[in-house]
Amino acid sequence: MSEPSIFFSDVNERQGSFLRRTFVLGGLTTLGVTALVGRLGQLQVIQAREYATLASNNQFNFRLVPPPRGLVKDRNGVIIAGNRPSFRVLVVRDETKDLDQTLDLLGRLLPDTVDRRRAIIRDVNAAPRFSPVPVKSDLTWEEFARVNLYANELPGVMADMNEARYYPFGGAFAHVVGYVAKPNDRDIQAYRDRNEDPPSILFNPGFRVGRQGVEKALDEQLRGEAGGNRVEVDARGRVVGEDVGGSKPAVHGEEVILTLDSDIQNRALEVFGQESGGCVVMDVRNGDVLCMVSAPSFDPNLFVGGVPSKVYRALADYERRPLLDKAIYGTFPPGSTFKMTTALALLDAGVNPAERVTCTGGYFYGGRTFRCWKRGGHGSMDMHNAIKNSCDTYFYHMCNRAGVDRIARVAEDLGFHQVYDIGIDGQRRGTMPSQAWKANYNRKNPNPDSRKWYPGETLSVAIGQGAIETTALQLATMTSRLANGRKAITPRLIKSIGGKEHPQPESRRDLPFPQAHLDIVRAGMAAVANDVTGTAYRASQLGLGDIQMAGKTGTAQSRDYGSGSRGPRDAVWSRRDHALFVAFAPHDAPRYAIALIIQHAPAGGAADAAPRAREVMKVALLKDPDMRARIERPLPPEAQGPVEAGEGEAGNIGGLVETAPAPQAPAPRAPARPRTATSGPRPYLAEPPQ
Repeated sequence: MSEPSIFFSDVNERQGSFLRRTFVLGGLTTLGVTALVGRLGQLQVIQAREYATLASNNQFNFRLVPPPRGLVKDRNGVIIAGNRPSFRVLVVRDETKDLDQTLDLLGRLLPDTVDRRRAIIRDVNAAPRFSPVPVKSDLTWEEFARVNLYANELPGVMADMNEARYYPFGGAFAHVVGYVAKPNDRDIQAYRDRNEDPPSILFNPGFRVGRQGVEKALDEQLRGEAGGNRVEVDARGRVVGEDVGGSKPAVHGEEVILTLDSDIQNRALEVFGQESGGCVVMDVRNGDVLCMVSAPSFDPNLFVGGVPSKVYRALADYERRPLLDKAIYGTFPPGSTFKMTTALALLDAGVNPAERVTCTGGYFYGGRTFRCWKRGGHGSMDMHNAIKNSCDTYFYHMCNRAGVDRIARVAEDLGFHQVYDIGIDGQRRGTMPSQAWKANYNRKNPNPDSRKWYPGETLSVAIGQGAIETTALQLATMTSRLANGRKAITPRLIKSIGGKEHPQPESRRDLPFPQAHLDIVRAGMAAVANDVTGTAYRASQLGLGDIQMAGKTGTAQSRDYGSGSRGPRDAVWSRRDHALFVAFAPHDAPRYAIALIIQHAPAGGAADAAPRAREVMKVALLKDPDMRARIERPLPPEAQGPVEAGEGEAGNIGGLVETAPAPQAPAPRAPARPRTATSGPRPYLAEPPQ
């Protein structure tokens, strides 16, 4: 069968068909070439700059660099939270051929990465593309050299040096300063909840944010401003060079200076030993917090690179709660340290301080006997001796003349049941019982009698027991206000941020107490520490010349003992009483106040808390140039000769004078012997607030 063919009846018809096809194809070709030339002209001439920029952007990547975190220093410029160089090894997922194989090889060089393999894979997979992820920080020099030696055999692995957060004093400042850790989902969600875009630096694996204390409260100021390195990459995104001129340096975070003193802080943690509790030291003239310690503590350096889960569980499950800040978050009954508050309420109610109550070891009221801590009783007590001897019976007998509402009002004037603006979160307000408090507390109870306050309940409140709860910071504030005598001092923790002085959180108002009432209470505190029959006499002797403390011991029940007022001393830790001590010094010209609480102490306030508070107070006094000058003043001429027999110890603590070119009047001589219970209140000289 022959192939089909086309026959043209006319030769011109065949030629016309060919010409039409040629014209169509030629026109289409010309149109395509014109369009291509026009597009090339647009790209190379009109949009040349735009595409040159895009090409440059593809050639160079801008990698964020975490900024150096701002330093945190104490009042003397000692660094308590700083940065240190740290060798680390990083992995870039997109530059590895096989992540599992790379980690296997890396595990031979760094065996401890094997245990964290699952966490490493999770972090690497969650990181942005071409973003290096730290696998291990704080490499030793040998480990750093080993990784660099085999770097060619480890695609996607690099070792470099960065700055890591460092806390040189370990646990001394762990609670108040806090620590840093990797950002988590909650940090990112917090921005989104405020309808804000999370900063890109939060997704950088090497970035850290503040956790707890100052690190958390001032995270924005300490964080600084992220920088970036402009690096040249190939088609696969691998780094082949760095454009130094196009890089942007990171901006260092702001420097924060606290009112704390590192020497006092370290000594406070040291004296606690294995005990649990909190300690706060304040300057009674301006409210500066010199020490705020919680014990036992923990090493915040463990949290910087990620604390192992076993270590964290051990800290969290330990019954003495090392992760809890007991200075501002832990609440405890104040015990007998509250009796100065009750005494001021009694004076405010018109009670005569000379009126006496006979203590026989207890007080019968409402069908039950409220025991005094001294089983045999204290005998006849007035207010001064009741404070000095910490007589429960006196306050049982007198408290309802003031009433619980008046006691609560005086307590709040002295600083209880308050949250202070010290710049960090986590404070507890505590509990201050009153008639309104009980009515609100039991508002859902259908029994109307449950919302009524009974006079028998006031007896427990009067000695710092019952529902009342407070913090070490509130106790220190109370003691500071009693010592100052004029102003309602408020605590201040942050001294300056970025070189700018941080002001007091609020204006200091006048205390609403007559000077005569304060003198009575402070004289009782002076007798506690300096009268041989005072409850803290032996534990309160500073041995610093004529400088003496005024204080008050406290032993607070941690549970109900029925008819007894004290639990067994050999009980297990969680069933022991709490020991407390508050004091200020010097008692004749106050400078520093201290409140120290020992949770579930072995003995009590006088045996456990007072000796520790004395040691901390001595450091504060010895660091004060004025106090050192007072201690080191030479004895007056009449005291430098031989001591005659029978003169006792007067020459050892006699009056002292300043050595200066101009004549100086000798200072008052200290008493030859501590005052007795019958010597009455001692004159009190308050130093004006600054």
